[in-house]
Amino acid sequence: MTAPSARRRRWLPGRWPADAAGRRNMVLLVQLRWIAIAGQIATIGLVHFGMDIHLPIASMLVVPCIATAMNAGSLMVLRRRTDITHAELFLALLFDVFALTTQLYLSGGATNPFVSLYLVQVALGAMLLHRWSAWGIVVVSTLCAAMLAFIYRPLDLNEALEGHLFDLHIVGTWVCITMIAVLLVLFMTRVNQNLQQREAYLAQLRQQAVEEEHIVRMGLLASGAAHELGTPLAQLAVVLGDWRHMREIKAHPALVEEVGEMEAAVKRCKTILTGILMSAGEARGEAPEVTNVRDFIDIIARDWRNANPGMPLRCDFGPHSYPRIIADPVIRQAVTNLLDNAREAGASYINIMVSRDSQWLHIAVRDNGRGFDPAMLADVGKPYRSSKGKQGGGLGLFLVVNVVRKLGGRVDASNGADGGAMVQLRLPLDTLAMEEEEETLQEETGDDA
Repeated sequence: MTAPSARRRRWLPGRWPADAAGRRNMVLLVQLRWIAIAGQIATIGLVHFGMDIHLPIASMLVVPCIATAMNAGSLMVLRRRTDITHAELFLALLFDVFALTTQLYLSGGATNPFVSLYLVQVALGAMLLHRWSAWGIVVVSTLCAAMLAFIYRPLDLNEALEGHLFDLHIVGTWVCITMIAVLLVLFMTRVNQNLQQREAYLAQLRQQAVEEEHIVRMGLLASGAAHELGTPLAQLAVVLGDWRHMREIKAHPALVEEVGEMEAAVKRCKTILTGILMSAGEARGEAPEVTNVRDFIDIIARDWRNANPGMPLRCDFGPHSYPRIIADPVIRQAVTNLLDNAREAGASYINIMVSRDSQWLHIAVRDNGRGFDPAMLADVGKPYRSSKGKQGGGLGLFLVVNVVRKLGGRVDASNGADGGAMVQLRLPLDTLAMEEEEETLQEETGDDA
């Protein structure tokens, strides 16, 4: 059996991989090439048939055909892969430079006003490529433009246009400058947006790293405190055991009852500390406990009821068949933290609602407490952001959000229309469910998705 954490996880909506910038930029190049193909075909038809300037149509149409094949191949690669390398972007731009050079060679060379379109390729190279690659596009474009000043096929003008070549050049230059301006504005803004999104994603990763470092420090502190508290608790247990057998205590039933309550409290503290140490030292996937969702939630609810007698807690399960899962202690602790938060928020009734679809397990904790402040909803999961107004508040929900995020899920918080709050954990089944049951899950929930 393979541990679920070792499996490949799906990307979540809204998650933006750092290597997606190259893929998105390649998509922009493909779109720009489609525009170039349409523009070349339209221009060839207008010049040859509309202006009666004879062009080698067969040769010139070969270039759009090759560009179309290039785009088709690029789209196939984009569908199969999630990343595009820098070398592939460089080769794509280099192809566009050579395609433009071929068309200019067949239509007047450097005398063709559309020779300025090299600037578009240079600008794209400056935005998308590394320094050496961008300079490579500059050098290749410059050499091609210089070659076209000496080697090209002259235009075959008719008699009516023989004396108006300069006027045609002026009009063509204006059209070319307009095209360059429009293309640069359209595509440079989108490239800029891609780069900004990438920077935002990297900033989010840095923030997550800071939060995870904070969690590690908290875990080390909790583990150290658990070890330190173990000795005095053991001493208290010994002292209370001695008290129970003292004649002075036995003579007063009320004192015997109080000693019993203190022993139960000490035992409860030792159980909590043992759980902290086990959670801190247990690696996910090592000797995992296998159970099913219903039993997992029922055990959490039973333990919480025992620790909070008198607090109503109800568990509702959706009409689904639930798989066997790896009972991860961190998920148990996350749900327990939500229950504790609801109790501390003044709730007199708490409800755990469990459902699932083909991909996700949903665990929602709803209460009738005072709910979240609007400002708190905007900062759910941030450390030390709490509506309870006490020092150190907000860490429970902060830990819940980070635990679920590490498992590939997400946390949503909201206020109910009739008061109270609801926090929903969405956990991926391909991370929690047993490997051998994945195909069964897809068949069972095909109608639920």
